[in-house]
Amino acid sequence: MSAESAVRRIERTPPAEIERVRKWIFTEEYREKNFARQALVVNPAHACQPLGAEMVAHGFKDTLPFVHGSQGCASYFRSTFNRHFREPAPTVADAMTEDGAVFGGQNNLFEGLENAYSLYKPKMMAVFTTCMPEVIGDDLTAFIKNARLQGHIPADFPLPYANTPSFNGSHINGYDAMLKSILETLSAGHQSQGGDNGRINLIPGFDANTANYREYKRMLKAFDVPFTLLADISDAFDSVNDGTYRPYPGGTPLEEAAEVLNGKATLALQKYSTVNTLKWLSEAAQGTVESLAMPIGIRNTDAFLLKLSELTGKPVPEELKAERGRAVDALTDGHQYLHGRKFALYGDPDYLLGLVGFLLELGARPWHVLCSRTTRKFEKEMKALLETSEFGRGCTVYINRDLWHLHSLLATDPVDGIIGDTHGKYLARDHSIPLFRVGFPIIDRINLHRLPLIGYTGTLNLLTQLANRFLDIQDETCEDQWFEMMR
Repeated sequence: MSAESAVRRIERTPPAEIERVRKWIFTEEYREKNFARQALVVNPAHACQPLGAEMVAHGFKDTLPFVHGSQGCASYFRSTFNRHFREPAPTVADAMTEDGAVFGGQNNLFEGLENAYSLYKPKMMAVFTTCMPEVIGDDLTAFIKNARLQGHIPADFPLPYANTPSFNGSHINGYDAMLKSILETLSAGHQSQGGDNGRINLIPGFDANTANYREYKRMLKAFDVPFTLLADISDAFDSVNDGTYRPYPGGTPLEEAAEVLNGKATLALQKYSTVNTLKWLSEAAQGTVESLAMPIGIRNTDAFLLKLSELTGKPVPEELKAERGRAVDALTDGHQYLHGRKFALYGDPDYLLGLVGFLLELGARPWHVLCSRTTRKFEKEMKALLETSEFGRGCTVYINRDLWHLHSLLATDPVDGIIGDTHGKYLARDHSIPLFRVGFPIIDRINLHRLPLIGYTGTLNLLTQLANRFLDIQDETCEDQWFEMMR
């Protein structure tokens, strides 16, 4: 064989063919082929289970997230949080490698638990799995029992754990599994036989907006009732910069979480990310256990505050009523810039329900609603929500679809704007429409997680973000004779 024939020459695609394909992927024909695919996922709008589990662990005081799996997986979770919050995410892993994949990861777990306990001195470690131990069938229950028996970790040290396979479910399932395990572990032996303790337990769900947690706490404080926020990441991922590094800033106090079953009531504001936790609480807790829609927009916030009023027996505070009035006034001033505009939305199911309700209040149209990992129950609920308003007429819901499916929707049935996380920026550029960054992760802009989206204040923030961007576009694209001082 000659040297020339042994070399495989690069075949360059002709520019004309590239242009032909570029135009073709914007056609109805391509959309049909795109929606016919089943085995391939392109740019899904969700993360994996252990990432959600880690966020729960960060929400409890003096708690160290512990990854049973490879170091690479732990680095992925940490770097994603680093990029979204611009804050450290202290986490450890038992660093399983090839030998662990063959012989199991028990020895890795033993050594990791012992070292982490000695070096970082947490008051609790939350253990969760990645793909490798799940694929080989590591028995986490037995491993942790053996770790205690062999003295690698004290017998009374709280060590909640959850199986969170990355290849199944999404980050909200991992959040649910870890939260349930932590509450079960901490509350064991703390259930009172008497009356409730008068506290309101509030579960925000998987919410990577730290300002939302502070807004929840502010509204609850306005009612002047004792409460416990589960799990509170506001300080963990939005801590002060005063020259002192704190590995465990803030978080829900463990002693408060231990009393979760004795609360007067428990409210979850993301039912799809707390399914199993709510089921367990409904069976074990003494007080009322309910779920509400995320309080995004006027109607959902009204429902949240009225429920708090019902549970506490106290009227809605005047300061919150005044905030409502200002938000309604702002919506009246700004709805003209959003009325009738079409939006494509993607993200987590609970966030989508809240955002769609907000858009309908404005007279905007949530034209394409896409959730890349959810259930038929969500699809049915979303369609029912759209049917409550004339502005939901003609809007469509797509479940278990990805952002490349959304590309075809935008190409063949255009909208005025996209609402979702950073992953939608390529779609926004390809289709020359604005992206309004909401959700997780947001890694190409700063400080958005410090602006609340819930409550009347969040309503005002969302309205301002959407309306002003469309006014910017109008100024940037209009002809000179329409470039006006007043809009």
